[in-house]
Formats: sequence, C-alpha cells, structure tokens
Amino acid sequence: MENSKTNINWYPGHMAKTKKQIEEDLKIVDIVIELLDSRIPISSQNPNIADITAKKKKLIVLNKCDLADEKQNQSWLKHFEQKGIPVALVDSNSGKGIDQCIRKIEDIMKEELKIQANKGRIGRKIRAMVLGIPNVGKSSFINRISKRTSADVGNKPGVTKQKQWIRINDKIELLDTPGVLWPKFESEEVALNLAMTGTIKEDILDKVDIAYYLTKFLIENELEKLCERYKISKEVIEEKENAYEVMLEIGKKRGCIISGGNIDEEKTARIILDEFKNGKIGRITIERI
Repeated sequence: MENSKTNINWYPGHMAKTKKQIEEDLKIVDIVIELLDSRIPISSQNPNIADITAKKKKLIVLNKCDLADEKQNQSWLKHFEQKGIPVALVDSNSGKGIDQCIRKIEDIMKEELKIQANKGRIGRKIRAMVLGIPNVGKSSFINRISKRTSADVGNKPGVTKQKQWIRINDKIELLDTPGVLWPKFESEEVALNLAMTGTIKEDILDKVDIAYYLTKFLIENELEKLCERYKISKEVIEEKENAYEVMLEIGKKRGCIISGGNIDEEKTARIILDEFKNGKIGRITIERI
C-alpha cells in the first residue's frame, strides 16, 4: 500500500459551497447534533465541524451502536463525557437511543430556554441541525427522530430552497436538510477506517487492500469472532504467514475458486467487507480508547 496516499485525495469540488451553506444554516439553529459512526468515532469526525460549531451547543450521537462492541461503546461514552461533551448511543435503524437523544437535547437547552422565558419569549422551539460526513446514517436518524417513514433528506449541492423545519415534538424542530461535510484524510489509517466501514466508496482505495487491513485487524483484535464466522481454527490462522494467506483461506471456505484452483481475491474481499459492515462477523469497534 505504499502508493495509496496518492489515491486518497478525494475531495468533492462542491465541498466549499456546502460548507458555506452549513455556516449560513448554523446562524438559525440553537444546537448541533453531530453524528459519528460508533465503530470509528475519531475517523468519522470532520475536523471542520469543531471549528464551525465552536459557539453552538452540541450533542454527539454515536450512531450504528448496534454494530460496535458494547464495552467500547461505554468507553467512548465516558471519553466524551469526561471532555464535557453530551453524548448518546443510537441505532437509527431500530430506534434504540432516540428517546434518550430527545431528552438530552431538551436538557442541554433547559437553561437557555429559561433565559429566553425571562425575556418574555415563552414557548420558543428548540431549533436543531444534524451534521456529519456521508454514510453515517443521517437520513435514517432524521426519519427515526421525526417519526417519518421516508424523506428526501439528501443534501443537493447548489440547490437553494426555502428552509423547512421538521417537528420532533412540541419543544424541538429540526432543519430538514442534513449538513454534509466530507471526511478529511488526515492519514492513511483514517482513509482505511472509513473504507472498512463503508463510509467512503470502496473504489477510493483497492478493495483487496482494504480487506487485507481489516483481516489483519481482526486477527490481532477479534480472533475468536473471525474464527467463529469463517469456521477456521486458531491453529490454522497461526500457521499462515500473513493476513493475506488468511484471506485466501476464507475465500477457499466460501467457494471463491476460479480457474486453475486459484482463489478469487476480489470476491473474497467483498465477502469479508460486506459481512463486517453488516455486523455478521460480530459487534466490532475499530477505533478504541
């Protein structure tokens, strides 16, 4: 992967326009809900978010918590709480943690609303905005928290439309267009973490390389889950020279054989990546405290 750094300068051209739009939208909201992927809470943060939301109240939502290791989820909760940042664990698909999210938003804004009420502004709604990088589950989160079955919540670059607010309850409303900030590849590791979890398209980096690094991580950190999923003994894995050899063994187990009895490494890589992303290998956190 020596050359991979040349492959990760993936920075959409409309990023500047989108950032400007988010900065405009921030002027009319009280609180920012920043969505992160529970499996990679650091890599799924955009460094710009901290800068442009510095003066806003904030709630961090660790989404996809059902795919992440439960002990690690608790460690990350503690990590953010110790920094004085309110945080909630959420699974937007099942709705787990959504009610707690709503309570936290109300709690964060309690003092501010009291000040407003003393000035005579009684019954003012809390205005919230969801921010995050692509594919952290913003659409699912917005649909779940607003109890909508489906919604066109995609960010359309360059399209100006009237601001629309979604009612969450009698106290909170949400700006309907989620703020999308693209990830910044601070390092090769960040790019790989984003690729492994499917946060960026697999064609940004080579699929076999991504699966290799994931297999290596699983051997070093989640060996039992790897053995259980692919019915390979620890002894067989120990005999292999490297993670690539283990990948080929997985390919053999899954029947990814091509002419000449060789293993189809592309197909094998796809199986490993898809099964990790869908939680079939188990609940796994890549970035740990």
